[in-house]
Amino acid sequence: MSRNTIFLSLGAGLISAIVFASATTGPMLARFALFLLTPLSLYLAGLGLGPIAAALAGIAATAIVAFIAQPVAALIYGVSEALPAVLLCRQALLARGEGEGREWFPVGHMVATAALMAGLSALLILVLMGADVEALSKAMKTFVETFVKTELPGLPGAPTIAPEQIPQIAEVTLRLLPGALALSIMITILLNLWIAGRITLASGRLERPWPDLSAMTLPSSASFVLAAALAISFVGGFVGLAAGAFAGSYFFAFALMGLAVAHFVTRGSPWRGFTLAGLYAMLFVYSFSTTLILAFIGLGETLLGYRAAFSRGPPPGHS
Repeated sequence: MSRNTIFLSLGAGLISAIVFASATTGPMLARFALFLLTPLSLYLAGLGLGPIAAALAGIAATAIVAFIAQPVAALIYGVSEALPAVLLCRQALLARGEGEGREWFPVGHMVATAALMAGLSALLILVLMGADVEALSKAMKTFVETFVKTELPGLPGAPTIAPEQIPQIAEVTLRLLPGALALSIMITILLNLWIAGRITLASGRLERPWPDLSAMTLPSSASFVLAAALAISFVGGFVGLAAGAFAGSYFFAFALMGLAVAHFVTRGSPWRGFTLAGLYAMLFVYSFSTTLILAFIGLGETLLGYRAAFSRGPPPGHS
């Protein structure tokens, strides 16, 4: 590794650590945006300079976070931000064969990796919050009380919540928390991978050709993981909460698969733009129900492989 690459990698780690630290202060919307873009510089280093550069940047960023924050924050950062960046950048640049027959690592398998890492990251956060359901419930009640007192009044159109409502809200939030954590982490992973990929492609430094995202296929094992996670999530207790994290991340993976199917089957259709615009509008307005339908479509494609029957010939572009 050249000296220039080392300096660029360390710089990428420094930028990511600063963004991560900045995401803890300021208005909620700004914090949310900074949280989403925290690992972007790591992905840029990994796709542009190689996975070793991403690893160096991730190690540097984790060390800086440990110095400016605390070891627990560094652990969360390392598992949820740095490690996924290293793994996915390595997978993105993996290939076998030579010349025109060269096969690159499948995009669907990268999505499955992101789902696994998101589930593990959410599980780590749950463990750090509390070792059992009672401790988690207490922590969640404290969090809800703090949010209601400090953050909620500043939100436009926010409802008024009475103190006696807080325990019930905390209980519902705790049940939804593992899946929501995994979902947010997975969105962060894939969004930054996509943005870094587009930037690296535009710069001419991306080694692999841009993949056909609408043709992606999840590994068959993903359906078994989703089924098992959903079943175990009903067990209750900490085990059920932990399973909920993986159910959330793999559910989102299949929703993305369903979205890919929608892009694929509308190729060549004169109504494609209108259809996809309507689909994204439904995602915005009826988020959960539309995502659920997409997840079932993605699951059906993974198990039955019916998408090929809708092929309209060569793709008009990668979408």
